[in-house]
Amino acid sequence: MEVDEGAPSIFSSGAKGATVALNASANVAIGGVNQKKKKKREKSLKGPAKSVVPAGAASESDGELEEKLRTFEDLGLSTWLLLTCKELGMVRPTPVQQGCIPQILNGKDVFGMAQTGSGKTAAFALPILQKLAENPYGIYALVITPTRELAFQIADQFNALGSSLSLRCTVVVGGMEMTAQALALMNRPHVVIATPGRMKDHFVSDGDMARYFSKAKFLVLDEADRLLEVGFEEEMRTILQIMPSNRQTLLFSATMTGNLKALHELSSDKAFFYEAYQGFKTVETLKQEYIFLPANVKDVYLLHLLNSLDDSVRSLIIFAASCRTCHLLSLVMEEMDLDTAALHSMKTQQQRLASLSRFKAGQVPILIATDVASRGLDIPTVDLVINYDIPRVARDYVHRVGRTARAGRGGCAISLVTQYDVELVHEIEKTIGKKLEEHKTVEDEVLKGITEVYKAKRVAALKMMDSGFEDKVKARRELNQRNKMKHEFDREDSKVDTRKRELEGSDTKPSTNKKLELDDNGRYLREKSEFREDR
Repeated sequence: MEVDEGAPSIFSSGAKGATVALNASANVAIGGVNQKKKKKREKSLKGPAKSVVPAGAASESDGELEEKLRTFEDLGLSTWLLLTCKELGMVRPTPVQQGCIPQILNGKDVFGMAQTGSGKTAAFALPILQKLAENPYGIYALVITPTRELAFQIADQFNALGSSLSLRCTVVVGGMEMTAQALALMNRPHVVIATPGRMKDHFVSDGDMARYFSKAKFLVLDEADRLLEVGFEEEMRTILQIMPSNRQTLLFSATMTGNLKALHELSSDKAFFYEAYQGFKTVETLKQEYIFLPANVKDVYLLHLLNSLDDSVRSLIIFAASCRTCHLLSLVMEEMDLDTAALHSMKTQQQRLASLSRFKAGQVPILIATDVASRGLDIPTVDLVINYDIPRVARDYVHRVGRTARAGRGGCAISLVTQYDVELVHEIEKTIGKKLEEHKTVEDEVLKGITEVYKAKRVAALKMMDSGFEDKVKARRELNQRNKMKHEFDREDSKVDTRKRELEGSDTKPSTNKKLELDDNGRYLREKSEFREDR
C-alpha cells in the first residue's frame, strides 16, 4: 500500500489526508480518504467476513438496525418522498437503506457494503433527491458506474423517485454522440449518471466542463469495487481532480476487494461505514445447481435445458465469456426457433439499449449476455441465470447469479461445467461457502438433439463469417493486445524512471543480490525478482 499526499482524494477534504493505492501492482495511489421466440414450437418461456472498519469509525450492521428503523418515515424522509415510495410499492426500507439514508441526510460521507438486490440505489438516490429539493440547482450530483446499462437503469430509478421534482437527469456513456451529451451538460441537469471513460473524455476535451461541476454536492461511486480497479485508474484520477473538495462522497458495493479494504483501513473516523457484507456470499433464496458435461456437447445440453423448462420461468439470462460466444449462441437459438436478445460490447449503444428494452418489456424471454449485464441490473422477472461459461473469478459469479433472487424473491442459477472447469467451480464453492447441487439430466435424452444443434451451429458460424463479425472480433483482439502492451510499457517506463531517480539520489550502490539490467539506451530495467513476480 502506498500513501501519497498529492493524489486526488476519494472522500472530501478536511480530514486526515491519506491516499490508498488502488492496485498494488500498479504502484499508483489515486484515492485520498476523508470525511465526507418466444419459442415458436410447442413450448414458450414466459415472458461476515471479519470487519475491517477502523477503530472509532461510525458503523452499523443489519442486526443493530433491524429494531431501530422500520419505516421510511423513521429515516427522516420528507412527506413527498414518502408518498413517492408508497406509490412505487416501497413499503419498508431495506437494511442498507435504514443504515445509510439518515447518515447521508446528516451530511456524512458514506461507504455502503451490501448484497446484490438489497436496494443500494435507492439508499443514495432518496437522500440526494431530498437535499436537491431543498436547494434545487444543477449540476447537483454525479453518479459514476462501470457499465452503460447500469447507468441507464440508475437514471430510470432517479426519474421514478424524483417524478414530483421535474427532475432533469442526464446519462453520459460511451457509444453515444458526444456533442449531444456536451449540450445536455451545458444545460446543467440536476443529476448526471456516467461511465468513467466517457466522463473523463468530456473533462479532457472541454476546458469549461469542470465549471459545470464546480458546485456539485454529491459524488457517488456505484459498484465501487470495480471502479477502484486499475482498469479505471486514469479515468477516476481525472474525475476526482475535477470534483469540488467540499463534496459529499458515497461509495456502494456488493463485494469487498483489497482496494476497498485498504480504503476502510485508511479512512478517518468521520466517514460512516455500513456493513452487511459476509464475504462473497449469495442469498439464501437462490438455488444453485450445476450440470457436468463434455465440452464438445455443451450447446446440446444448453438447448435441452431450455426446452425442458416449465412455464414458471418467466425470463432468464445466459452468461457467456466473450462477445463471439454470445453472438454465436444468439444465432444458434435463432436457428432453433427461440427468440433471444443479445447484449455485448460489440453492439452499438443503440443496439444494446434495444436488446435490453425488449428483454425488460417481456418481448423476448432470453437474454444472452457477457458480463456487461452482470452488475446492478434489476429485472424482477428473471427467474433463472445460466452460466454457459464459468467465470474465471468467483466475484463475477456472485454478480452474475445476483441478477435473480433479488429483494427476497426466489431464483435459480445453473452452471454448465465441463471437464476444464472443475477447479474454477471448486474455487467458487470455497468462496461462497456453499456446494452447488447437481441438476439431474438423462444423457440419452439430451443427445437426441445433437444432430439438430450441430446443424444450427454450422449455419450460425457461416452467418457470422458472412456478416463480417469474425473480422470485427479479430480486429478488436489485435487492438486490445496493442493497448495492453502500451499500458505495460508505460508502467515499466514509470517504474524505471522512479528507480533511476532513487539510484541517482542515493550515495550507496544497489545491492549485488538485486541485479539491475540496462536496456540498449542505458536505462535501468526492473529487478529480476520483480519480473518473476509480475509474470
